[in-house]
Amino acid sequence: MARYLGPKCKLCRREGTKLFLKGDRCYSDKCALEKRNYPPGEHGRSRYARRSNYRIQLREKQKLRRMYQILERQFRTYFKRAERMKGVTGENLLKLLESRLDNMVYRMGFAPSRATARQLILHNHFEVNGKRVNIPSYQLSPGDRVAPREKSKNLLVIEESLKNFASRGTVPYVSVDINKKEGVYLEEPTRDMIPVPVEENLIVELYSK
Repeated sequence: MARYLGPKCKLCRREGTKLFLKGDRCYSDKCALEKRNYPPGEHGRSRYARRSNYRIQLREKQKLRRMYQILERQFRTYFKRAERMKGVTGENLLKLLESRLDNMVYRMGFAPSRATARQLILHNHFEVNGKRVNIPSYQLSPGDRVAPREKSKNLLVIEESLKNFASRGTVPYVSVDINKKEGVYLEEPTRDMIPVPVEENLIVELYSK
């Protein structure tokens, strides 16, 4: 499975915002963006780039794609699906990305980052509605229950992540029982519920050219 293997903090610096790619480190003063809030590279602080409409649209697309850690081809497939759905395309795109299993494992606090969530899912540590699922892109539906498998509930990474769950902030469309180590995807979120700092209309404009 293709994936980005380069320095993750450089991606946050490139986009000028926290993408929360390194778990709890992103919430601490060790975050690279706190120390060097300028683009990476030798001329990062002095580089001048003309802010054309295309550049602004591209940066929004890259920001969203990198936040969910999806490669370009897969991201474009999600966009085409969002176009075919009823409603606003940009909002549909965010709903599709949010309902991915790896994102929900992260949102429910079972993993400190989406990358860790993806690894845990691939290694057969999670189940949906009592059935093992090892596909990170598995699409959840409202009412679905997500939980670590019985043999995986005491994994240190899951226990440590749940300890810090409240401090990372919760979303209203998931419910988590920390004692049972079980989460429920309650409802399809509206745009104002999704804590993603992007202007999705710019992405729609980019792909509509």
